Amino acid sequence: MIETVFLDAGGVLVNPNWERVSAALARHGVEVSAAALEAAEPHAKRRLDTGEKVQATNDSTRGWLYFNLVLEKAGVPLSERTEAALRDLAEYHARHNLWESVPAEVPAALDRLRAAGRRLVVVSNANGTLRAHFARLGLAERFDALVDSCVEGVEKPDPRLFRVALERSGARAETTLHAGDFYHIDVVGARAAGLQAWLVDVAGLYGDHDVTRVPSLKALVDRVLAPA
Repeated sequence: MIETVFLDAGGVLVNPNWERVSAALARHGVEVSAAALEAAEPHAKRRLDTGEKVQATNDSTRGWLYFNLVLEKAGVPLSERTEAALRDLAEYHARHNLWESVPAEVPAALDRLRAAGRRLVVVSNANGTLRAHFARLGLAERFDALVDSCVEGVEKPDPRLFRVALERSGARAETTLHAGDFYHIDVVGARAAGLQAWLVDVAGLYGDHDVTRVPSLKALVDRVLAPA
């Protein structure tokens, strides 16, 4: 019985505002559509999601690499112009958080879990803005706890962040499921803390990994709440 659901923020509950990214690039003379960036994102993320890259980076440095990989996959050559646009976006992200697009399915999916009596917690590698950001998006009140790695001073895949979330929410590891979009960050870290772990695999790119995969938050909720 899953009593508590831990959820990553980016890639599960919120996505980058690709319209904002496209506009920032256009201001620097780089033309690429929001749709092309969004389509490229899962493939770029998959390239980043290796044990070696995760161990050699932290959340901040992975962010720059992540966007460069998205641009490359979308067919955009890296240049001084793309670097300048990403600097502008980094400044916006530091103030407001660029992961500000909420998929239409998310509020209803969260409400279903809460109505079914599940405890909900966000466990995110974030930049200190998670609580204010989720309040701005109207998501904060749907969670029992919000755990921001920057605030806690430790980030996934370190199992200590999951232990903070367990203590903060009063949850038990053996009845808690964590779902995120990075295998070597979310799944590896959650398992190290004794939790069940699923992967949100939007584009179906992880068929060779030993993990339960779901394509969306709605699919995750359907599976969690399915009759035994």
